[in-house]
Amino acid sequence: MYERKIPVDLDCPLRLTMSLIDSKWKSCILDELRHQAMRPSELHKALPEATPRVLDLQLKELVEDGLVEKTIYAELPPRSQYSITPLGMTLIPIIDAMLEWGTKNKALFERKYGK
Repeated sequence: MYERKIPVDLDCPLRLTMSLIDSKWKSCILDELRHQAMRPSELHKALPEATPRVLDLQLKELVEDGLVEKTIYAELPPRSQYSITPLGMTLIPIIDAMLEWGTKNKALFERKYGK
């Protein structure tokens, strides 16, 4: 797992929250899991821009932080499934606010990145 070079400021709630969702794909993973549990292959298909290694690492971190739960089924071959936890669901309003802001400011992104 990634080890921070600069420790997290425990006195700043914003930095604490960002420390859980500050990577490129964690918010997207939580957004995908908000409606249904998904197998790793389904998450890879839903987020094709993310490399499998990065997605797997970020899923592992989300599980370690208690935002996502991994269920492993004792079958042959074994299969696993990820689902959002109640704690992870408390971040959905933040993700919704980011989605709304991005939609309202689409012109900014079109100027910055092109159409």
